[in-house]
Amino acid sequence: MKKKVFQLLVDNTAGVLSKISGLFARRCYNIESITAGTTTDPNFTRITIVASGDDVILDQIEKQLSKLIDVRDITELDPEDSVYRELALIKVRAGEAQRENIMTIANIFRANIIDVTPESLIIEITGNQSKVDALLKMLEGQEILELARTGIAGLGRGVENVVHLEDLK
Repeated sequence: MKKKVFQLLVDNTAGVLSKISGLFARRCYNIESITAGTTTDPNFTRITIVASGDDVILDQIEKQLSKLIDVRDITELDPEDSVYRELALIKVRAGEAQRENIMTIANIFRANIIDVTPESLIIEITGNQSKVDALLKMLEGQEILELARTGIAGLGRGVENVVHLEDLK
């Protein structure tokens, strides 16, 4: 199984995310992660989808997405020519005895402690998926109470492949 990261520019209309996720559900395609947010132009939303499958399925996903009326542009974000980031919030049980060790681990990964209570702390980490996974691996043995991951957001490097939003209108 391969993974591909697709970046879509879509019309910022009600139900557009539902149409895209419905396409995946109808065809039994798997979404590894999906993130969406408005662009500098509020008429458009940038959606980043990580999908998995063999070459045939991944090509079919791209073709099916490009047929949706609200999809204005679709680009595959090649890992070598793109920057990917993910945000994770990790709530860890941390009494007085564990707190210093957990904070040391978080500092190694340049993560931030954003909330502390007598029984727990919340770690915020931003980076590529392998960095988030590595921090979680280092926290094995600690009790992770809750975990929230955003999924990948990504952009292509440089200015060569920038899609100018005014050209989509």
